[in-house]
Amino acid sequence: MDIDELKNRRQFFIGVSRNAVLGLLVAVGAIITVKRHRLLRDGKCINEGLCRCCAVFEYCGLPRALVMKELVAGHKDGRKTQ
Repeated sequence: MDIDELKNRRQFFIGVSRNAVLGLLVAVGAIITVKRHRLLRDGKCINEGLCRCCAVFEYCGLPRALVMKELVAGHKDGRKTQ
């Protein structure tokens, strides 16, 4: 086995490993995205009830988000809320 053959084999395994890790990351990202969309479609909270820092707060129709929107709107209008 000469040096060039060893380099080619090493490059091959490095490339296979790199592509496997990239494929795994893409698969995990896809699973997370699908799960998030399914939870939103089912009307379940995706941010464990932390509404103000949620990415979909503006469009959310869940009861807790609606209450938070009322509180924020009341605070901006100067109305006192409980």
